[in-house]
Amino acid sequence: MKLRNCLFGFVSSVAMVIAGCGDGSNGTGTGGSGGGAAGTTGAAGTTGAAGTTGAAGTTGAAGTTGAAGTTGAAGTTGAAGTTGAAGTTGTAGRGGTTGNAGSTGAAGTTGAAGRGGTGGGTAGGGAGGGNAGRGGSTGAAGTGGATTANAMMNFFVTSDTSATADLGGLTGADARCQRLAAAVGHGSKTWRAYLSVATPATNARDRIGDGPYYNSQGMMLAATKDALHARSGDSMLFIDELGRRINGQWQGSPTPNQHDILTGSTAAGMLVSGSTCGDWTATTGSSQVGHADGLGPNMSSTPPLNQWAGAHNTGTMCGNTSPAGGAGKIYCFVGP
Repeated sequence: MKLRNCLFGFVSSVAMVIAGCGDGSNGTGTGGSGGGAAGTTGAAGTTGAAGTTGAAGTTGAAGTTGAAGTTGAAGTTGAAGTTGAAGTTGTAGRGGTTGNAGSTGAAGTTGAAGRGGTGGGTAGGGAGGGNAGRGGSTGAAGTGGATTANAMMNFFVTSDTSATADLGGLTGADARCQRLAAAVGHGSKTWRAYLSVATPATNARDRIGDGPYYNSQGMMLAATKDALHARSGDSMLFIDELGRRINGQWQGSPTPNQHDILTGSTAAGMLVSGSTCGDWTATTGSSQVGHADGLGPNMSSTPPLNQWAGAHNTGTMCGNTSPAGGAGKIYCFVGP
């Protein structure tokens, strides 16, 4: 731009010089004799002012960078929960004493086979068949009570029963006492059935020790043998080896009545001849019994109904002990 203006100025100057020369290019006036005055030199053209350089365009301001989003403050961490103090261990409570397991009832002994009948008699038809075999003893029911009787025990009524009075003689009856006593922890003692027999003549009182006499709960029945036979029966004292009362005529007693206890004896413990069911080997004949509870019908304690050893005769009940109020139970004592 500046160069263009210079050229323009220069051309203008030349033009002005040419114009000052007049008609005569030599500068001579037309009327003078001498040469005319020199034309004036045109003034030099003024140099055009240099064009102003356009201001540079302003650079657009850079867009402001958006402020970075503020990072959310981290949530405050909850304070850790305090650990609860360990509970103090309670002292162990005293456990209730565990009751002894009930004793399992002894299995009933199998009844012996019936003995064959005798042959027919003379001219009038044969005699009937033989006696039926005795029924097996029913095992005593197990109880929830203690399996061991009181250490003082030297007497009990059998907890098991027998359908007939055929007990296998004194040998079978003694074995029955021994077995039941062993089941409650008294098998080391020698036990005897309280029974009288005719052959050889034996009194029940002579088969037992001299006393004092204690039941399975440690309660004393009597201090001496004489005192024992002088007293009455009592449902609270004449109990079985498991500590249970014998069903009888006492108030509130369960049924059936089982208070008739086989003895074959008088109230004093002496043999009653003909009342031992064939010395406890037969199912015919009669038997003498005592009352364990010392009571008769309607709770009567009138003698001899009060006698534990010899209250009455059962009649012909050797083949079935239950109709007269019995169950084939016997008394057991430690022997002399």
